[in-house]
Amino acid sequence: MSDVPARDAIIGVLRSTALFADLDDDALQGLSRMCTRRVYGRGQYLWYQGDDGDRLVVVVSGLAKIVLTSAQGDEVVLSTLGPCESAGELAILDGGPRSAAVVAVEPTTVLMLSRGTLLELMGRHRSVLDAVLRALGGLVRRLTEQAGDLIFLDLGGRLAKLLLQLAENRLPDDGTVVLDLGLSQSDFAAMVGATRQAVNRALQLMAARGLISLDRRSIVLRDLPGLRRRAGY
Repeated sequence: MSDVPARDAIIGVLRSTALFADLDDDALQGLSRMCTRRVYGRGQYLWYQGDDGDRLVVVVSGLAKIVLTSAQGDEVVLSTLGPCESAGELAILDGGPRSAAVVAVEPTTVLMLSRGTLLELMGRHRSVLDAVLRALGGLVRRLTEQAGDLIFLDLGGRLAKLLLQLAENRLPDDGTVVLDLGLSQSDFAAMVGATRQAVNRALQLMAARGLISLDRRSIVLRDLPGLRRRAGY
């Protein structure tokens, strides 16, 4: 009986994901039994670039970042993962090695599903197959957009766009959004293709113009329309 609340919590997380939202209760019950729960500390790798792509992860709580590393050791942060978001679909489908690493930004709890489990689900449930394909399509669109941003937007525009994207799932409070994601300025720099020093200058300029305000732990978005104009929306 003591396992029932934990099982219900896992089912709730799975139901809230884009991949498994359309599964019925019986399918979710069965899927919950196939999950392995893992907890990672800040800075700990869920997997490294080049590792075997043998599992999918769903974030229960915390925050992780997807990181691409060059042979010279330079890093680009491709995206972040919050609660009920998943990673690992590409390697699950093609059976190849991980194309990027995943790192916990803060203490992060995840559910893990084996490649075999996900492939079986895709074969039995068309909704899961469709959701995986949509996730891959979204990945291609996001990478294409990022490539275009590097060409067509200056650093301030890229940074404004990133802040708005990070704020997408947060409800404005009196016209402002507070971002307290545990991301450093080095993380922001890796996400917009710039140096930490350049990002610091761009953030300070945004603050001077009243678009944002800064403190040690968070960024407050104070002028969403102004940020949208700065991002070229």
